[in-house]
Amino acid sequence: MARLKDKYRAEVAPALQQRFQYKNVMEIPRLEKVVINMGLGDCKDNAKALETAVSELTTIAGQKPLVTKAKKSIANFKLRAGMNVGAKVTLRGDRMYEFTDKLVSIVLPRVRDFRGVSAKAFDGRGNYSLGVREQLIFPEIEYDKVEKIRGMEMIFVTTAKTDEEAKELLRLLGMPFQA
Repeated sequence: MARLKDKYRAEVAPALQQRFQYKNVMEIPRLEKVVINMGLGDCKDNAKALETAVSELTTIAGQKPLVTKAKKSIANFKLRAGMNVGAKVTLRGDRMYEFTDKLVSIVLPRVRDFRGVSAKAFDGRGNYSLGVREQLIFPEIEYDKVEKIRGMEMIFVTTAKTDEEAKELLRLLGMPFQA
């Protein structure tokens, strides 16, 4: 079982239940899924670059991503409906906990001049968004084989009703929020 999942069951859930006075254990917020999204708008003409980005995202997430396609044609961006414009991965269960554990304990400390993640990126419904500027901060990515530096967004979907509950959940799981 994932290390973070054990921590959630042993420490985080009881602490949340005590802090927010939940009467039922099913009310306790938990992590539902993590969605990793990488925009690949510059790869619409270059199939090899798309393939490379998809393989990097596969290495990072441990799961093959879904290549997203444009829904509409936009002439100013030379974009036609159906062109490949991104890749996304939805992680659930043990993979989600392992990725989150790796992110908070290994990856985020590797970011240059890191002072913590923003506490303002909640959506009002208990979900948190986090963006990184480069994929090089992940230890699985080999620096020499990277053709282009790409950013990615990570969305942490929780069952929390409010942002305060979600922030406390993520903080107890190890997310380093700014002071």
